[in-house]
Amino acid sequence: MRHNGPIRVLLIDDSQVLRERLSEALHAGKSIVVVGAARDAVEGRELVIRHRPDVIVLDLELPGVDALEFLGKLRESYPVPVLMCSDSRQRNGPRAIQAIEIGALDVLLKPGIRSRSAVGAFSEELAEKIRVAHTEARPVAKAPVQPDGAAPSFRETGLDPGNYLVVVGASTGGTEALRAMLSKTPVDFPATAIVQHMPADFTGSFADRLDGYSPMHVSEAGENQILEAGHAVIARGDTHLIVRRRGATWRTLYTDRRPVNRHCPSVDVLFDSAIKAAGPLAIGILLTGMGCDGGHGLLRLRQAGALTLAQDRESCVVYGMPKVAANLGAVQYTGRPEELPELVLRALRSRREKTPHASTAPAT
Repeated sequence: MRHNGPIRVLLIDDSQVLRERLSEALHAGKSIVVVGAARDAVEGRELVIRHRPDVIVLDLELPGVDALEFLGKLRESYPVPVLMCSDSRQRNGPRAIQAIEIGALDVLLKPGIRSRSAVGAFSEELAEKIRVAHTEARPVAKAPVQPDGAAPSFRETGLDPGNYLVVVGASTGGTEALRAMLSKTPVDFPATAIVQHMPADFTGSFADRLDGYSPMHVSEAGENQILEAGHAVIARGDTHLIVRRRGATWRTLYTDRRPVNRHCPSVDVLFDSAIKAAGPLAIGILLTGMGCDGGHGLLRLRQAGALTLAQDRESCVVYGMPKVAANLGAVQYTGRPEELPELVLRALRSRREKTPHASTAPAT
């Protein structure tokens, strides 16, 4: 669907004011042209046929035909990138996660239409995602929903999962990558802290969804929560998450809301905290996503002696963050998300054979 000239975008949203303001703002950038704006799925379908857009921006809540039903039909008949937009309401969390599972590339929170500055900031974010969706994003075959066997148990191979701390970063495409990876973890996989770039209203629903797929227990990270083997936590979507060593345990801590690499929470912030908390016993994993967040943090982890892995190019929806890390020399191992847990296990076994006495975490 890629071509020379501006990216053709179709907006489908029941707010006429938002459609008009987004159209005006997106046109101003010259690289994007809004070829049509529809108020519902019926009108949207007609404009898809008429204009053949490159990217579709679709409201999660539409009058008449349900947006998720319409999205499913789009994925079958006209599979271009679809960016979903939603009001910032907690009840939309499960629907947002379902939209991504159906095939939406990302879900963004809509601004209040009374604030022109908020609409302007949202338009800039949307424009960036539209450009990446058109030029870099690509469809990737999903891993099986039901795992055909997790990685071998840590304890069965003589490794103590309590000695290790896993930190993971992901952005665009990461919801599916995390599902695939966590479905293959053993029940005693090391304590895992995850930053997925996602609005705060959706992270709780996302964690609940992942919990149904993984042998591990998955939840949204709480404040001062103890991290234990067999448990993965997802950072809340509005505050930086770090990990700290407290005596014999690792604990979570939420800090501030100042963007780092344009993100809050930031993968780099989490990765940097793991250096002090676990040092060479940390395991850093960077998954699909646009931008550079996590790349330099993964390099610093490797320089501190940690084990570092990244999703491979072929399985990434957007090979942005892992590419930055690879170009920096930060990545020791690559693989598809579902392969990463076993890669971790094999790498740690190899490391133990070379340094059998390295088994305790650093003091703080």
